[in-house]
Amino acid sequence: MKILVTGGAGFIGSNFIQYWMNKYPNDKIKNLDLLTYAGNLDNLLNLDGNNNYEFIQGDICDSILVNKLVKDIDLIVHFAAESHVDRSIKNSADFIKTNVEGTRVLLEAARNNGGIRFHHISTDEVFGALELDGGKFNENTPYDPRSPYSASKAASDHLVRAYFHTYNLPITISNCSNNYGPYQYPEKLIPLFITNLLEGKKVPLYGNGLNVRDWIHVDDHNYGVDLIIKNGRIGETYCLGGNSEKNNLEITETILNLMGKDKSMIEYVADRPGHDLRYAIDFSKTKSELGFTPRYTFESGIMATVEWYKTNQSWWQKIKNK
Repeated sequence: MKILVTGGAGFIGSNFIQYWMNKYPNDKIKNLDLLTYAGNLDNLLNLDGNNNYEFIQGDICDSILVNKLVKDIDLIVHFAAESHVDRSIKNSADFIKTNVEGTRVLLEAARNNGGIRFHHISTDEVFGALELDGGKFNENTPYDPRSPYSASKAASDHLVRAYFHTYNLPITISNCSNNYGPYQYPEKLIPLFITNLLEGKKVPLYGNGLNVRDWIHVDDHNYGVDLIIKNGRIGETYCLGGNSEKNNLEITETILNLMGKDKSMIEYVADRPGHDLRYAIDFSKTKSELGFTPRYTFESGIMATVEWYKTNQSWWQKIKNK
């Protein structure tokens, strides 16, 4: 296959390209990324000189460029998005432009070039928030976004479905829980805490630390995306989760223990505005239809992640020094 990956220099996108090139070395990948603050070509240095891989720096909102790139493409895998909730609270404009208009441009290009197969990467945050003792999100959960980021992703999901119903574009969508793993930009919770501790700094924990998330290793996420692309039903949405609900205090204490630190390294800070209490994913549909089950436990995944940041300090130091 010939594949266009958007946002392939970011955290999940670059891990997806590594996953796909390892598993399907004869496929050809074009990686379109604007290289904003979170895009990093160091994530893909090992692919330099690979004739089946090409990087293009550009904006998914650039319809001329996008239409040019999709001329001979079989599949679009759309990761590109502004994704940091705190940044969306401070300024939502880039989130609306990239996540909504950028998705529309890609959908139009797919529609106008023969109906290209389109897989859209989304988030469980579009579903809103759960009570601590409530159920879990699934594919039929009503949308209830609570931040400018999640609202922009919800809008993009609706656009993708609209192109399926209106134009019969062959789409699938995946809504995934919180990812962690190598190459994650060190403003997110897990890499921020690991790298701060490696620098001898305290870790800033929001509020009381009791907000709960379901955590999935990035390799398990991309394994799930692979299953959806290969075997998912066109027009369907699939939820992907790690079966690892943890509150932020538990995450913090786990990282402290793995790194030989104590609770004196925690600095409690004012909570984020509109901080959703809990997210959790019911991925039983994806499991029953496609055979998806996470291969990492949280314990094995977080140990591997801590070790990766310990042994790749030049990667994250370059970012934090900016």
